[in-house]
Amino acid sequence: MAHRSERPSTTDAGARFRGLPAVHALSASLPPEMPAVWRVEAAQAAIARARARIAEGERPEQVLADVATDARRLADRYGRPSLRPVINATGVVLHTNLGRAPLAETVAAEVAAVAAGYSTLEYDVDRGVRGSRHVHVQQELIAITGAEAAMAVNNNAAAVFLALYELARGREVVVSRGQLVEIGGSFRIPDVMAASGARLVEVGTTNKTRLADYRRAAGPETALFLKVHTSNFRLSGFVESTEAAELAALGRELSVPVMEDLGSGVLSPLTLEGFVEPSVGEVLKAGVDLITFSGDKLLGGPQAGIIAGRKALIDRLKGNPLARALRVDKMTLAALELTLRLYREGKADSIPLWTMLNASPQDLKRRADALARRIRRQAGTPSGVRISVRASRAPVGGGSLPGVEMPTAVVRIEGPAVPAQRLEASLRRQTPPVVARVEEGAVLLDVRTVLLRDEAPLTRAVARALADVLSG
Repeated sequence: MAHRSERPSTTDAGARFRGLPAVHALSASLPPEMPAVWRVEAAQAAIARARARIAEGERPEQVLADVATDARRLADRYGRPSLRPVINATGVVLHTNLGRAPLAETVAAEVAAVAAGYSTLEYDVDRGVRGSRHVHVQQELIAITGAEAAMAVNNNAAAVFLALYELARGREVVVSRGQLVEIGGSFRIPDVMAASGARLVEVGTTNKTRLADYRRAAGPETALFLKVHTSNFRLSGFVESTEAAELAALGRELSVPVMEDLGSGVLSPLTLEGFVEPSVGEVLKAGVDLITFSGDKLLGGPQAGIIAGRKALIDRLKGNPLARALRVDKMTLAALELTLRLYREGKADSIPLWTMLNASPQDLKRRADALARRIRRQAGTPSGVRISVRASRAPVGGGSLPGVEMPTAVVRIEGPAVPAQRLEASLRRQTPPVVARVEEGAVLLDVRTVLLRDEAPLTRAVARALADVLSG
């Protein structure tokens, strides 16, 4: 703990700061290969922090001894981008904080090519005239889902908002009480509906909503029947909900469009650990008029909100002025189109999401054993450290497949010489940062979410982190 003296008087305060280095001198002591802007900013920040410590009463000698080290640490931080790659060793495949689904390598390479130059974003090369950015993903989505038309906006919340704003502003939208959900970032269906100008009509109860409830609520002001996927929780027990086909039939009878927010938006029927997720195509075949879903969840693509369904409704959304405010850029469209093409070409298994979800327990165990051996070989066998391989479980994440925990294999690092919290923190400070789990006093490295190309960097980062913690 730093020693503090009594707060200095005004008369001698200036003298206490005189030993601080000048900005130009401190910045010149930093690595010359670093751009000058970061060296200067680091020096300025380190000196400002030193002044604040002295003003708070810390001994100037101790503060001055720390200035150079602080400047070097700040320079390292300033010299790298804030948004940068990390190694995901949590086992959570769709980790929202880590960017959800990683793109296939072939997709990422093509996106980089589009980003680095000009493109056919809104240009029809066949006719030599202005084109529409919607065409790049619409045909792929139509072919995969069977929709009449489709479009993409910047995320699923935007997709829901745009649909409500265009189709139900000033009118009523009927929703089951059991589907008034909140997902990450305080996205609440009632709040989004209020912001869109639509009026919420709740029907049924939290655990039971029948078709008759929708029928009783319908009237001249009803603009939509809305179903919402309970993407981040699961109701079980004494429950009952209205099937999409039933609600679609009622909608046709009453001339009320039916919209479903599918959330995760899997493109093929999925059963995983006993959980059944309907595909977008299945829901459209059931008669639902409009569907919204995410691009970066169970589709395995970039962040996007995809809207698919009846052409007449999609055309209205495309024509709304908000569609321009919510539109996606060329990089997102390139990533989404190329990911969709992998599905059409029968190459979905090259999408990292599906590689991870489909990995067998035996393969994960083999990878964890190999990782543990590499760590032992590189870090040695320090006293007070145990490295072992264990079976574990982890959620899919991203508000997808609620309640599903996938069996996996982890490298477990523990022992009196390596407190878990310190080791976990050191892993996050590595280059690249490693994000791991801490359970029962141990650090767990879950190999399910470690990309093959990251296995060697992960080994080196763990060895460095262990050395850091063991050195005190």
